[in-house]
Amino acid sequence: MTQSSQHSLENELAEFKASLEKGQWMDAEFLLTKIEDIKESNLPLAIRLLQRVRNLKPSDAINQRITLLNRQLRAKKPELMQSSSSENEPVIKSTRSMESNNTSQIPEPQFSVKQWQYWRRWLMRPFIACVIIPFLLFALYQIIWASSRYESHAQMIIQQPNGMTTLEPKLALLSGFAGGMSSGSDTQLLQAFIYSNDMLEFLEQKLELSQHYASKDHDIFSRLSSSASLEKKLEYFQKHVLVEIDDQSSVFTVKAQGFEPEFAQQLTIAITEHAEQYINKIGHDLAKAQLAFAQHEHDLVMNKLQQAKSALLSFQQQYNLLDPEAEGMALQQIAYGIESQIAAKKSELRTLRSSMSETAPMVMQTKEQLQSLQEQLEHERQRLTRLSKSSDIENKGQGLGVNEIIAKFGEYKMNLEFAIEAYASSQVSLEKSRIEAYRQLKYLVVVEAPTLPEEAKYPRVGYNCMLFFVLISMVFGIGKIILATIEELK
Repeated sequence: MTQSSQHSLENELAEFKASLEKGQWMDAEFLLTKIEDIKESNLPLAIRLLQRVRNLKPSDAINQRITLLNRQLRAKKPELMQSSSSENEPVIKSTRSMESNNTSQIPEPQFSVKQWQYWRRWLMRPFIACVIIPFLLFALYQIIWASSRYESHAQMIIQQPNGMTTLEPKLALLSGFAGGMSSGSDTQLLQAFIYSNDMLEFLEQKLELSQHYASKDHDIFSRLSSSASLEKKLEYFQKHVLVEIDDQSSVFTVKAQGFEPEFAQQLTIAITEHAEQYINKIGHDLAKAQLAFAQHEHDLVMNKLQQAKSALLSFQQQYNLLDPEAEGMALQQIAYGIESQIAAKKSELRTLRSSMSETAPMVMQTKEQLQSLQEQLEHERQRLTRLSKSSDIENKGQGLGVNEIIAKFGEYKMNLEFAIEAYASSQVSLEKSRIEAYRQLKYLVVVEAPTLPEEAKYPRVGYNCMLFFVLISMVFGIGKIILATIEELK
């Protein structure tokens, strides 16, 4: 090609490049579309652009197309063609300066154009760009930048007192008292308390938890945000404190993480101590409330018993009677005795009248005795039917009949008996409540004291990198399948 033709082609290529928008010079598909538009009017420029497409997206089809266009150019304008030592086919010369301008968007201070294009094509491979490079970046973060976290752990168990050692065996068996480990609900309750906002507030006051976790000495992805809300602090705390429960032995393990080994141990100690206070408090509060309720009910029953006793004593004092039923039986026996004496006197009077006159001393004496016995009988009958406390009550007309007195006394006596039975039952219930309250007491026993870690447990570099590689590979594979499906459906 003549120097003027070469210079003209370079000017046309520069004008074409200047007319493009940003990024179009690097778009192979766009350049192929332009080649189709200009190959009829400007075949040398089309061949030059096709060489650019081959550099961006090398393939056998592009090479074959370049060969075809070169043949067409040789047939139409043979004076423009010349041999190329590198490709062994007709090509159009281009200066190194123009090729350098074509790739000016990518700096290559240490590599040649071909070397840079090779590495760029290698890096632009989907698997390398979407899987290998993110994996390498994540691995560098895990190895170099990620802050080390230490973990301290402690093992505890909730125990209940053994009532068999403090109670009489029969009473302990009747009450169903037996010591032992707590139920699963107690450990779950303690787990919920450790994860609660109350525990977080306690640790904030004692250890300044947020200040440690939000320190700028640690990497940004591991530390807590300095402006985190209460909910975010609680979420971060729950992620760095783990509570594991053994269902068989009911032993639960508390694991706390910190950026320093001493802080991790202090955090575990604080959690253990506060959990122990919580368990002891709820046990004692529940026992006190239960015992207070039973004592209150027992006091009510005792008051009713005292009232029943007082009512019965007041009734007995009012009528000077110890037992109205016994009094009535005694009065009846007296009346029956007087009646038998009257009958005997009447018989004696008839006998005397048969042999003596009415004015005889013996007859008159017998009449007087008979009259006295009859008056006494009438008086006893009145006592039997109408009893009174004293002459004052008789004057006031407040006397009651024997049947009314006996009925009233039976009512008071029955109330007293009911009150005595209720008191006995209440006394038994109170003792059982005391035993049950003792059973409610729970104690947190430390099986293993909080440890002081010597090596950082987190981050687990190997595990995290392997997991990240597997996950990102799965995502890449799923994406490839989706894209292939879309292409197939077009």
